[in-house]
Amino acid sequence: MNNSEPNNNTEPEDRTALWASTMGGHQIGEKPIRLAHSDSTAHIGIAAQMNRATREHLEELTLVRGATASAGAGNRVVPEEPDPERTCFERDRDRILHSPAFRRLSGKTQVFVFPEDHQRTRLTHALEVAQVAVAISRSLGLNLALTEAIALGHDCGHGPGGHASEDAFSPYIPGGYDHAVWGADTVLRPLNLCSETLDGIRNHSWSRPAPLTPEGEVVSWADRIAYVCHDFEDAAHVGIVMPEELPILVRERCGERRSQQLSSFISAVVQAARETGQIGMTDSLAEALAEFRRFNYEKIYMRAESLAQSATVIRILRALVEHHGSHPNQLPALQATETAPESDSEEALAQAVTYVGGMTDRYAFLQAQQLLGWNRNDLPVGIL
Repeated sequence: MNNSEPNNNTEPEDRTALWASTMGGHQIGEKPIRLAHSDSTAHIGIAAQMNRATREHLEELTLVRGATASAGAGNRVVPEEPDPERTCFERDRDRILHSPAFRRLSGKTQVFVFPEDHQRTRLTHALEVAQVAVAISRSLGLNLALTEAIALGHDCGHGPGGHASEDAFSPYIPGGYDHAVWGADTVLRPLNLCSETLDGIRNHSWSRPAPLTPEGEVVSWADRIAYVCHDFEDAAHVGIVMPEELPILVRERCGERRSQQLSSFISAVVQAARETGQIGMTDSLAEALAEFRRFNYEKIYMRAESLAQSATVIRILRALVEHHGSHPNQLPALQATETAPESDSEEALAQAVTYVGGMTDRYAFLQAQQLLGWNRNDLPVGIL
C-alpha cells in the first residue's frame, strides 16, 4: 500500500489514486488496528474508560444542584436498554441530529423565504441557539447534552414559510397549531426521546408553560437571544434596516455588533442565575432585549412586504393541506397495510398537516405549481 501523502504538485489523477489507496487505512507494525494516517503519533491512556456509567458519576460530582442528571436509558415512553457509552441525553441529541426533521430545517424559512447563502435558515438558527444555550449551561454547571438536545430539536415542528405556517395549519388542528407542541408530540415522537427533552422542546416558547428543567429554561432564553440578534444582522445585510437605526438603548447596553450583543445577553443570564438561583436575565439587559425585539417586529417581521409574503404562504399551505386531506390515500406516509382515513375528515386533515408541515419551502412551492396549478410568478420570491 502506498502510504505517502500528496504534495501540492500532485496531478489530479495521481491524487485520486492516492486517495483510493487509503481506503483500508494504515496498518503499522504488528498491532491489530488500522490508523487513518500513516504518520500518526497520537497516544492516550488506555486505562481510561469514560463510558456512560463513568460520566453519570462525574455528573453527580460536577453538576450544580438542581441540574438534570442523566440516568440510565432515560425516562422514555417506550423503555429501552441503556447505551454502554452514551448518556440518555446524549442519545437524544444524536437522534435529533440525524433525523429527517432536523435535516429539513436547512430548507425552511427563518425570516426570508428562499434564503440566500449568507442568510439564516431554521437549521442555522437551531445551531446558533445551541451555541448560546450551551455557553450559558456550561457556565452554570447544567447538563450540556440535555441543553443541546432541546436546542437542536426546539424548532423541528415548524412548517415551511416560518411562523406563517402556524396560522396556515391552525384551522385543521383542534386547539390550533403550535410549532413547539407539534414538534415534541408529533414530529419527534418516533424518536422516543426522554421526557425532559420533549418537555423542553414543547415549552421553549415564552407563551407556553415553563419547562420543568433549568436546561429547558436556558434554551427558552437562548432562542430569543439568538433570533433577535441574527435576524437583525440578516435584515441589515440586505438593507431592510440600517445598523444605525438600532435603538440607542440597545446600542448603549449591548453594543452594535452581534458578537457584542450575544456576549452581553449571555453574561446577563449567567449573572442573574448566579445571583438569584433562577434562570432569568438582569433587568438592564432584559430591557435592552425587549427593545431589540420590539424593533425587529416593527421594522422586519411586520413590515408590509413580510405580511404580504406571509399571506401568500398561508394560502399555499392551506390549499396543499386541503388537497391532501381530500386525497388521503395518496399521502406518501401512508403504509401499504394501513387504511386511509375518510376524505376531509379530522384525521385526514391532521395527516395532511403532518405531511405538508414536514416540507421544505422549495418543495411546498413546487407542489403548489405541480398539484394546484400555481403560477411561478405568484409564489414568494424571498427578499421583497
